[in-house]
Amino acid sequence: MIYRRRARSGDSMGKHVMEAMGRARVVVEDGKVVEVGKPIIEYCPLFKKHRGIDRLDEDSIRENIEFRIRDFGMCTPQRKMFMEDFLSFGVSELICMGVEEGALDAAVLVGDGVGTCVVDDPAMIQGIGGRISGVVSTEVIPELVDTVGEDRCLGGAIDQVAGAELAFSLGFESVAVSVAIGDDARALKERFGDRVMTFAVHTTGCDRRDAEDFFSYCDVVTGCASLHVRELAKERALLQVGERVPAYAATKKGKELMEMKLRQLGKSPASGDSEDPPRPLV
Repeated sequence: MIYRRRARSGDSMGKHVMEAMGRARVVVEDGKVVEVGKPIIEYCPLFKKHRGIDRLDEDSIRENIEFRIRDFGMCTPQRKMFMEDFLSFGVSELICMGVEEGALDAAVLVGDGVGTCVVDDPAMIQGIGGRISGVVSTEVIPELVDTVGEDRCLGGAIDQVAGAELAFSLGFESVAVSVAIGDDARALKERFGDRVMTFAVHTTGCDRRDAEDFFSYCDVVTGCASLHVRELAKERALLQVGERVPAYAATKKGKELMEMKLRQLGKSPASGDSEDPPRPLV
């Protein structure tokens, strides 16, 4: 399959659709927030800790997205593509460390302005994945594609299986892939086996089947505000890191990567449920 760069007209910065804080639908067009939907949760401890947000609603979400546009240029040609770690145990932080330590060669991620892309620079892995939410659709911002490398992008398309195919065609041998859909996790493992490490992200509101597929076909599963993921984790997780918004190892490889991160940070595994979880769990 050949993906071609989608052209932008004039000074357009394109249209970008995300499921952001509390899985609210957010649309950014030409660098402006033009739509904010209702979130399905009311409280996230991470946004409380880092941004002082007590309640997720249309106003607080709009304000935060506008802050991200100002702060690091999200969804604009001025976007910062290289960053340092933001969380202790976020998926981008785990993948970044895995690449730095040689446990992984590259990552297949989804970024605003680029879509699915293949990245092997740890700072760019963190830059693309560390501070954005679930990207539903995006239009190419040429400056960002040029930074990643046009031969490493799918022309703005979001297709994680095709992204893994691209990564292997580029010569990478051990590839991390972020997934937000259980069927993608299944397809990746059935097609590529242990050559891919799959990371379930953006799990808030996922149904029981997706949650089961995440634990069956992913190496690491993020808890987000997912009721089903957290319930299954009690039976199937090999290790948990983080408490407010935990991440779970679902395989031996996932457990080894998490243990590497724990050693790096000098921390111990989490013990169980947090006293300050997202609300409500869905």
